[in-house]
Amino acid sequence: MEWFTAPDYWLSRLVFQRALAGVYLVAFLTAALQFRPLLGERGMLPIPRFVARVPFRRAPSLFHLHYSDRFFAGCAWSGCAVSVALIAGLDSLLPLWAAMLLWLVPWALYLSIVNVGQTWYGFGWESLLLEVGFLAVLLGNDEVAPPFLVLFLLRWILFRVEFGAGLIKLRGDACWRKLTCLDHHHETQPMPGPLSWFFHHLPKPLHRVEVAANHVTQLVVPVLLFTPQPIATAAAALMIVTQLWLVLSGNFSWLNWITIVLALSALRLPGEAPSLPDTPIWYEVVVLAVAALLVYLSYHPVVNMISRGQVMNRSFDPLHLVNTYGAFGSVSRVRYEVVVEGTPDDVPREDSEWREYEFKGKPGDPRRWPRQYAPYHLRLDWMMWFAALSPAYAGSWFGVMVERLLENDRDTLRLLRRSPFPPGEPPRYVRARLFRYRYTSWRELRETGACWERTYVREFLPPTRLTVAVQRS
Repeated sequence: MEWFTAPDYWLSRLVFQRALAGVYLVAFLTAALQFRPLLGERGMLPIPRFVARVPFRRAPSLFHLHYSDRFFAGCAWSGCAVSVALIAGLDSLLPLWAAMLLWLVPWALYLSIVNVGQTWYGFGWESLLLEVGFLAVLLGNDEVAPPFLVLFLLRWILFRVEFGAGLIKLRGDACWRKLTCLDHHHETQPMPGPLSWFFHHLPKPLHRVEVAANHVTQLVVPVLLFTPQPIATAAAALMIVTQLWLVLSGNFSWLNWITIVLALSALRLPGEAPSLPDTPIWYEVVVLAVAALLVYLSYHPVVNMISRGQVMNRSFDPLHLVNTYGAFGSVSRVRYEVVVEGTPDDVPREDSEWREYEFKGKPGDPRRWPRQYAPYHLRLDWMMWFAALSPAYAGSWFGVMVERLLENDRDTLRLLRRSPFPPGEPPRYVRARLFRYRYTSWRELRETGACWERTYVREFLPPTRLTVAVQRS
């Protein structure tokens, strides 16, 4: 069937696949380096405890069959290895059916991780990677031209990502309609980057232009993805430019990068398409059947998107085949941060020697300038931002984290930039306090060298020590 394939997009497919494999690599590397203190057998939210109470049908995962920290590490590092192989183009050297199976491996491995990841994996870009990764299985390799239906479905995902995010903004917070959200967003976003301070201090009229341009990019430009070329390519290119602007403004894990990868699939890149044999019938049948299933499952995301009660970042099936997306439906006007401290004193007092723990990405020391971490995802730092918004976000894991700090747990301390207590000399007490943070002005920055100014608000956790039972265990 001539209509089944789109030979002009063979180079777009190649670039898309290599870029997607790069995102997979970052995702698996994040999992491999952080899972023990977060999800391991002695983690803050242990996987064995989760799989004991949640059945396989609700959260399909290899770890329902077996779990050990060594097995998880093997899965995560295997995902890294397969991702590197895909970046190198191993799929193009295999028969079509084997290439499809190879692309299925990272999807299945990452699905297994996300479905047991609990709070640490409750971010929209996890489901987005899985939804895009599943479609990548059907894109084929050098033996066939890219299937038109798969390319269309990739655009359909990109449309839902952008258009859904635009709608949630208009419905969620009046500042988006008044064009004033960026007066606050760069200061209050989850994890500022090295340029966020400068973005915050841009002239307010430029902030209005940024918000207006965001509405155009998310509510108008996505419709153009379904128009003839070269308009669709221009629309995708504009989305890529917008996403790169967001990359510069903050640390949003791989959300911006996976959106860029999606947009790459919509570009018609120049280059003469190679001569390819006819598409196998079995391949056409598989693509048509899966495409029909995904169109059917898209009913729920569409209903959610047009609903006044639209929700963000929700999966509608345990395989994460179709999902709804969105970000910053509401924007905080004030930034709060939880500052964690420990003391070696046997009796904690306000005038005790309280030493501050330093996190890698979240603001702490007012003089420490934010670093660039994205697309790498600092999961604990992100959840500390949520904890500052409401203690309810910290209820399931914060107490365990404090216990691990009191033990000077090596794996937990690896999540931090610096512990103020050397090995073998854990603190006797740990406490947490809530501070209000704001960016300094240009004058304050010159005078003090500090990019933040912070003010004490209240106690978040009173001085806490290990109980006798915990110490003995």
